[in-house]
Amino acid sequence: MTQGAGQGPVRTTAAVPPFPGYAAPPPMPAYAHAAPPVEPPSEYPPGYTPTARDLPVIGQGAAPRDVPTVKLTPLTDPQAAPVPGGPGPLFVVGDVHGYLDELYEALAAQGLIDANGQWAAGNARLWFLGDFTDRGPDGVGVIDLVMRLSAEAAAAGGYCKALMGNHELLLIGAKRFADTPVHSGAGTASFQAAWLLNGGQRTDMERLQDHHMQWMSRLDAMAEEDGHLLVHSDTTAYLDYGDSIEAVNDAVTEALQRNDPDEVWDLFRKFTKRFAFRDDEAGPLAVRELLDTYGGGRIVHGHSPIPYLLGEVGTEDADSDEDGGPLVDGPHLYADGLAVAMDGGVTMAGKLLVVQLPLGA
Repeated sequence: MTQGAGQGPVRTTAAVPPFPGYAAPPPMPAYAHAAPPVEPPSEYPPGYTPTARDLPVIGQGAAPRDVPTVKLTPLTDPQAAPVPGGPGPLFVVGDVHGYLDELYEALAAQGLIDANGQWAAGNARLWFLGDFTDRGPDGVGVIDLVMRLSAEAAAAGGYCKALMGNHELLLIGAKRFADTPVHSGAGTASFQAAWLLNGGQRTDMERLQDHHMQWMSRLDAMAEEDGHLLVHSDTTAYLDYGDSIEAVNDAVTEALQRNDPDEVWDLFRKFTKRFAFRDDEAGPLAVRELLDTYGGGRIVHGHSPIPYLLGEVGTEDADSDEDGGPLVDGPHLYADGLAVAMDGGVTMAGKLLVVQLPLGA
């Protein structure tokens, strides 16, 4: 599939000056960092897990950090050094959720952009794992940045690409179908209600344009790079859409082109499932099924925040410290070393992760 690329306005930060034509978003409403006051349904369809504040804490009471967080491979590690004349180093980005300032900082820390926010990594390869919007203050600004970096990286001999996350599906549905009822399996539902419940920002909806929608609608669902199977969600639901990477990507794109609200809702619902790889016995088996089907030796995913996977969830407003805030040092390697979790929990005072692959075991 061909990734969309384009240039749009970006949000200024202390280190990055505004670009021509940039228009800052209006002030954030009171619900900017929390779910807005939308009454949730009494129950959800099987497997539907909205990432709201009341998402259950998994493994609460268990010994902390019983599964270690991997240390990042240094950029000077011989394993990670690019081969002369070959492709550049490979980087992945976890869930951003509208935190544009944090994204600029994380990309700059890895040398991928310069002080002006321009691509500075030559032939490096950069993959975003999805979930650009919702909860944070500037989701459209994040999309604009990724689109611009796609063009700049290509011009420099590298590339910047992105995967479809469940929040992209949610935003597409909310824009296209609004309050149109969908068959949710738990009574009447709508994309608009689900989007607001899951941190949808009205400022993003107001600034969303046709070229953003077209770009999101063409995103791939999965990819393979250097033996890494890249996906957004830690779910086996991808198997429902084909037995090859190309088949899955085509099926998702075609479903969005048909523009049927129930079909898009089913796609969103399936890609919102999580925790398929976490169980000590069933988790590695689920990962191997995906790897055997689509290729690769290790899955790299976002979607489920590492604090949830480890059962170390404080409050979303907590600081990242020993008093209960989610402390994230880097990606989380689990499922017998077959899966890497990349959502550092930036929405809950965690960390926006941008790392180089491969990771040390």
